[in-house]
Amino acid sequence: MTYQSPPFRDVTVGDLLTRLARALPGRDALVYGGGPRFTFAALEQEARTIARGLMALGVGRGERVVLWATNVPEWVVLQFAVAKVGAILVTANTSLRARDIDYVLRQSGAATLITIQGVRDVDYVNELNSLGVPRQAQDGLGASKAAASGGIATLERVIFIGDQAPPGFLTYESLRALAGRVPDAALDARGASIDPDDVINMQYTSGTTGFPKGVMLSSRNIVNNGEALGRVLGYTPDDRLCLCVPLFHCFGCVIGVLGAFTHGACLCPVVAFDPKRVLDTVHRERCTALYGVPTMFIAELECPEFAQYDLTSLRTGVMAGALCPEPLMRRVMTQMHLPEITIAYGMTESSPGITMTPRDSSVAQRAGTVGQVLPELEVKIVDPVTGEVRAAGEPGELCCRGYNVMKGYYNNPEATRAAVDADGWLHTGDEASQDSDSYFRITGRIKDIIIRGGENIAPKEIEDRLREHAAVADAYVYAVADEFFGEAVGAAVRLRPDTVDVVTAEELTAWCAANLARFKVPRYVRFVDEFPMTASGKIQKYRLREEHEAQLRS
Repeated sequence: MTYQSPPFRDVTVGDLLTRLARALPGRDALVYGGGPRFTFAALEQEARTIARGLMALGVGRGERVVLWATNVPEWVVLQFAVAKVGAILVTANTSLRARDIDYVLRQSGAATLITIQGVRDVDYVNELNSLGVPRQAQDGLGASKAAASGGIATLERVIFIGDQAPPGFLTYESLRALAGRVPDAALDARGASIDPDDVINMQYTSGTTGFPKGVMLSSRNIVNNGEALGRVLGYTPDDRLCLCVPLFHCFGCVIGVLGAFTHGACLCPVVAFDPKRVLDTVHRERCTALYGVPTMFIAELECPEFAQYDLTSLRTGVMAGALCPEPLMRRVMTQMHLPEITIAYGMTESSPGITMTPRDSSVAQRAGTVGQVLPELEVKIVDPVTGEVRAAGEPGELCCRGYNVMKGYYNNPEATRAAVDADGWLHTGDEASQDSDSYFRITGRIKDIIIRGGENIAPKEIEDRLREHAAVADAYVYAVADEFFGEAVGAAVRLRPDTVDVVTAEELTAWCAANLARFKVPRYVRFVDEFPMTASGKIQKYRLREEHEAQLRS
């Protein structure tokens, strides 16, 4: 029998893997160095087994299943297994602590939590135990509901990924035994009842400010967006993606997993970001694509063993989360053998991709813009106050409309109405402009604008100037409270290792003054070893401001 070949779109997440297993059964699908290796046929079988186990536990359609884990192999399996039973995968940031995961579980109304022991210095089991989750030990097989509670009324079961489950947790491996209680026909019937426009995924916004909101995304949202992004990258079944960005974020589970799989490409994930492990994965698996935020690429280039690895198999990839300075872009293209590296722009609420640079864009276009609008989407730049459309070249708020716009924020209609207007336009909150070649430039967050004595200052222009200094590895600019001007310009700078204790704050201030208007020159420059960021790589400027103002008060 002949089956349709990739690319695939307008299908459910669960059905996507089924189609891949039919079209490319023997091709590599998921490869972990020193760990499991799945073909598409084997991955489909594994996902079906885990899906039947979840059904045996009583996981139903529309139920929220929170997954709190690093990029372990089970994560990708669960992305498809949960989709096959029609439940909603709620992805939890790996940096959360007890109070944060408590909020996610309560706000989402989750009935199931799946987790690992922890990551780095955060023990997830201890964090959960501090909440009284789970409350009672379970037999691991017979119970369909775990007494999870701790006051979280909706939580029925807690599943542990790992060798030895702590008391009160069901084991992930027990799902295999439970699968025997649910026939394949029952799983197929469940899958047939799921529509591409059903909510299948919830991702909580990174929380750089305020309380996170649960972004509801459908299969059509994320499968079609992944396919569009993979199309720009030129993916085929011969491509192999080194995936080192977190799966809990759209960058990982959509641009990564679905961007590759909709085109039949193979995934080579890294469990948690480590520059040496990334370079080793590319070298060993002959990866053709690599993703990351600019700080990840910097870390890889600065890895002491960088020269030992053969990266010549690389050709393309995605850099997102922040604009890439031109010097870094040139190094990535040449030293890392990524001539077709792209810049993507979007947000969780847009599934996430809105714009992307073509693979043949100039260095200046890749370093200075976020590319052109993706196919089938509409973008406009409007006055953030009046809503009037701005003329070409004039800055305003970037708005997007199309298949990629979220279904809304879970249980938060007021916030949904504030983000998506009555005509279906998603208001991003990003200040942008469009040039004559239809490339978009992001000039800052509307709310990140520094207002100094009535003058609006976009941090990006100052950041770009600081990064041009030979001693600066990276820099971020933010507002600092000022009694006279209301706000002053502050800058946090990370120096290159060989320039620490050589360059002064005064030198960098003078460097900015030589090229920027006086009111844009930082009043404060402070040196840092690292920047506070979310697990998805977004710099938390509000924390930079808080830390700086605390220093000024001390």
